[in-house]
Amino acid sequence: MSINPEMQARKPVHRRTPVRLTAAAISLAVIFGGGVLSATAASAADAPPSDIVLGIGAEDSQRTLTWYSGADTAQVAQVALASNVVNGAFPGSATSVAATGGQTTSGEFNRVSTLTGLAENTAYVYRVGSEGNWSPTYSFRTQDFEGDFDFLFFGDPQIGSSGNVPGDAAGWTDTVNVATATYPDAEMLFSAGDQVESASNEDQYAAFLQPDQLRQIPFVATNGNHDVGSKAYEQHFATPNTDRAAGPGNGTSSGGDYWFIHKGVLFMDINSNSRDFTSHIAWMQNVVAEHGDEATWKVLAFHHSIYSAGPHATDTDVADRRTNLPTVISDLGVDLVLQGHDHSYARSYLMHNGEKADAAEQAGADSVVAGPGGVLYVTANSSSGSKYYELQQSGFPWLSVSNQEHVRNYTAVEVTGGDITVKTLRSQANGDALPVNSVVDQVTLSRADDPNTDSEQLQVTVPTTAPGEFVWSIDGTNGLVDLGTAVQSGDHYAAIGSINPIRVTDTRTAGPEWAISAQVGDFTSGDTSFSGKYLGWKPAVIEAGGDAVAGAEVASGFEGGDGLSVASTLGNAAAGHAKGSAKLGAGLDLNIPVDVTDGTYQATLTLTALS
Repeated sequence: MSINPEMQARKPVHRRTPVRLTAAAISLAVIFGGGVLSATAASAADAPPSDIVLGIGAEDSQRTLTWYSGADTAQVAQVALASNVVNGAFPGSATSVAATGGQTTSGEFNRVSTLTGLAENTAYVYRVGSEGNWSPTYSFRTQDFEGDFDFLFFGDPQIGSSGNVPGDAAGWTDTVNVATATYPDAEMLFSAGDQVESASNEDQYAAFLQPDQLRQIPFVATNGNHDVGSKAYEQHFATPNTDRAAGPGNGTSSGGDYWFIHKGVLFMDINSNSRDFTSHIAWMQNVVAEHGDEATWKVLAFHHSIYSAGPHATDTDVADRRTNLPTVISDLGVDLVLQGHDHSYARSYLMHNGEKADAAEQAGADSVVAGPGGVLYVTANSSSGSKYYELQQSGFPWLSVSNQEHVRNYTAVEVTGGDITVKTLRSQANGDALPVNSVVDQVTLSRADDPNTDSEQLQVTVPTTAPGEFVWSIDGTNGLVDLGTAVQSGDHYAAIGSINPIRVTDTRTAGPEWAISAQVGDFTSGDTSFSGKYLGWKPAVIEAGGDAVAGAEVASGFEGGDGLSVASTLGNAAAGHAKGSAKLGAGLDLNIPVDVTDGTYQATLTLTALS
């Protein structure tokens, strides 16, 4: 295979060629579940802990817990396997995690604990408080740490906005009930902001926190304009990897910008109450630079919709955000932006640098294919029914779909490796013709094929090399690298082998730098699999030439680390290298846990050339 030599220096050009690997290994059995268990009544005089929220963690194996206590006493979160619950009694084998916190703006005391080291596909129970004064017992379950997933997105609950707090809370609770019953495996409850009408009103917060799902499914809080003016937002919700200096507000404002990765999706959530765009942009650029390569998709959330159809669409402050943010959002490769604020539903065309990306895209298309820099923006309607805004009749150039029926909505986001489906549904019927869970709008977002990438078996036919080309190919005829039968070795099974060598030839005059890297997927056999992190390698230059050097050795992740499940360099040459040809190889080292089910598993090792 050859690469067009007329590229600019350092422009990435890719050829991906999968290696088929075979080894004997295992899938692990797990048990999971959910629900609420009865708890022993608190025996202490103090009121039991309140305002409990299960939050998202910095990674899949973490969760946060926040709560309020009436007294400034030492508090802990206790967590245990749900399988250890006997006759409803909280397990004595529970792990205690100390809480931090301090006095709240309402005179209570907030507490935060971070649960770490959680196992995938496992049910847990937990309680918070102190000896003799525990909360009720709640449960949650983790799911796979890799693969497809759903999450639920909710527009501004804004409890208290109607003037009827119990009515707003009832609508909010009903929407959460409908959404989680329809999507019982949803892995997050994601807010567009404006949890309450008045930032410091604890009665409104208590009403917002009524649904028990907020204690069973991780909640992701976005900072809305009704959440500022008090520290209550950040006292109720713990957010991971938070930079409170990014987009700073005043001394009484809450929040900052934060990010997390869930199943290979990078989520960024910025505090759009601040229009310190320099700070927000620098923060997003830094997060993507450090973690973008870990992500299959990038999702950004902020409260103030810049592509809506409601009255705020023409506000001066919204126009300011619309001027300053879209280009950097496109440049950073963000795929989907989730927004609120305008209490009506809107879906944009694919937008690139603030303009419609494809003039041919039809309004209301049920599938869209984004080229580089194309971004889908979705604005959620009210999830509680506390407030609705009418649609403007202006012909907004960004608007693909808009809807306002004065009924409550929620949005289900279904994420796979190849696409994201955004489905907005009614949680409240609009007459007999539009019942609960009828669809308001649905669109599937996918990406255009990268013309510089392809995927083939290792065996290739290499054409005659023309002068001044960069060429790489598989130097072998066997399309399957067979690691044979793994052998038990103490606490693991071991198998070794080597890839078919890679021949790299670079005759370009300037000698621009190049690198060959590789990343392996999961080993699978039917419906079972194990992580590719257990594969390691030791690269080598088999035949020297063109100043090529081997990449660093990568150990199997059996003892820790990611192994070859993250991209690793096979070989490279620096800028200004000599013309010539080199042959690169690598020994493979696979170490698999011993609790295995026998079988023949295959994985794909994807090789990528960058030059």
